[in-house]
Amino acid sequence: MCGIFVSLGVGQTSIPSSTLRLLQRRGPDQTKSLSLEVGSKTLRCTSTVLALRGEDVVGQPIQDSSGSFLCWNGEAWNLGNIVVGGNDAVAVFSSLLEFADWGSEPVADSDFITKPHQKTLNVLASIAGPYAFVFYDANYQNLYYGRDILGRRSLLHRVDPDGALVISSICDASVPDGWTEVEANGIYVLNLSSNDRILDDNLKTNRCSVSSFLIPWSHRSQETLPKSIHPHSGRTNNQQGRTSLFPDINRAHSGHPSKLSLACPAVENLFKRLHNSLSCRILGIPLPPTKSSNPSRLAILFSGGVDCTLLARLVHDILPPEQSVDLLNVAFENPRIVDAAKANPSNSKSAPSAFALCPDRITGLASFAELQNVCPQRDWRFVSIDIPYEETLAHRPEIISLMYPHNTEMDLSIACALYFAARGYGTIYAHSSSSEVPYTTPARVFLSGLGADELFGGYTRHATAYNRRGYDGLAEELELDFKRLGKRNLGRDDRIISHWGREVRYPYLDETFAAWALELPLWEKCGFGQPQISLDSDCAEPKLQPSKKLLRLLAWKMDMKKAATENKRAIQFGARTAKMESGRSKGTQTLTLSLSKSLS
Repeated sequence: MCGIFVSLGVGQTSIPSSTLRLLQRRGPDQTKSLSLEVGSKTLRCTSTVLALRGEDVVGQPIQDSSGSFLCWNGEAWNLGNIVVGGNDAVAVFSSLLEFADWGSEPVADSDFITKPHQKTLNVLASIAGPYAFVFYDANYQNLYYGRDILGRRSLLHRVDPDGALVISSICDASVPDGWTEVEANGIYVLNLSSNDRILDDNLKTNRCSVSSFLIPWSHRSQETLPKSIHPHSGRTNNQQGRTSLFPDINRAHSGHPSKLSLACPAVENLFKRLHNSLSCRILGIPLPPTKSSNPSRLAILFSGGVDCTLLARLVHDILPPEQSVDLLNVAFENPRIVDAAKANPSNSKSAPSAFALCPDRITGLASFAELQNVCPQRDWRFVSIDIPYEETLAHRPEIISLMYPHNTEMDLSIACALYFAARGYGTIYAHSSSSEVPYTTPARVFLSGLGADELFGGYTRHATAYNRRGYDGLAEELELDFKRLGKRNLGRDDRIISHWGREVRYPYLDETFAAWALELPLWEKCGFGQPQISLDSDCAEPKLQPSKKLLRLLAWKMDMKKAATENKRAIQFGARTAKMESGRSKGTQTLTLSLSKSLS
């Protein structure tokens, strides 16, 4: 993982010190900069690295003798159907450089996509894994940048008042206005030589005018795609009229679908595919740079719900038993709820603390106990992260600046929970002293259950959509949620979590896994409209909630029966970061605290 900052303009434009500090928080292992003169323009680049792949730290930008360079913030698990061993940034850069002799003429049926453009697009489309990148091809003076098809890594861009282009993993805190997230709908291209004429016209005012164009993912060559995300059934993306990298959601349904049960083949398929998705993400994680004995290499964002608990249970089957795993559980002091509890005369003075009463703390401890019982060989470290209200207020300005350009109450509620979870400071239970002791997770790799709700129907609105319009309504809602993950969640979450030098990985959003889940019949994902048999926990066929029923069945089958029955709660309500000051505020409400004020 790395932090990226690239500027293209005229004159001596250096990286702001505030931006450099933020980039170094993302990548604490190495910082490197370079500057190139391209015609009348200056191309400047700074990257920071969090080293998680390969035996040695590879500095970025990676550059060759021609002046081409790559800034890579991602994880390429596969490149053109070949498993990537060692440093993935080096492998991606080598593949991108293979078009030196292609020539610059347009490809067939296109007036603007040249052969180097096509090759670059094909290489990037063949990558399985999350990424954001900036690649400069010195041979043809093309600058490319973008995010993977799901938008799992952050990348922002802006054009400053002088017309210069700035691309960055995080908001330039010294110039907070004008930033937008790079859309995850293709790769953006600038030909620096073609912009020289426009630039020269503005030299006397020291302005740089640059223009880029988008090459959509749909223009990639089908034969170069990973097999996992070929359009299996040839369905088209009706929204944009193009074939998608992912298959569209399976909308087919019969009048009387079969009941989803433990015996369904989809349960075993889920186990195999989720196991494969996890394996590449958790095997081979290097030891973190710490002097502590048996440091945890892996931490899980852990509310105790079925999504994260199922991941933890599968992690146990994959990792060697001697490797400890940290379970990060956050709970907040919400003054509105605390005041309401104090006003209730039935509450005694010896009532549990505000942290102990948080829904996610209750479910987290229950699932933790179940993991200890089912997987006693593992050292599970339940990290209780308790955040007083005053501490939330103290960090709120920084959280607002990190999540920008997202700026709603819901964004802040979610970002607060992720921010303190990623910091990883809390307490664990020490058996030697039979007490809680301070603890900060050394793990640099986190797992998140994001994507499970969007693929398997976990939100209340999915049940509402089914009740109103049946499977057709459910399919539309699921497809909408999946397609907007990059815009609504992933860029923001990357900026928040990476601030603490951590990398978050999403097993449910693996390309192969997501493509399989999208093609599953709706009644094999969730149990809406299916009869529920009332049986107790010792019976073969449990009564489970219809939302995400396939996940619940697998958790049940793997003896995580308590977790399989847990209700879905959004993180902001489970950790109680939502509606701290007013119960009337809406999640879509824009924050009144401006970014400039938050940075002062």
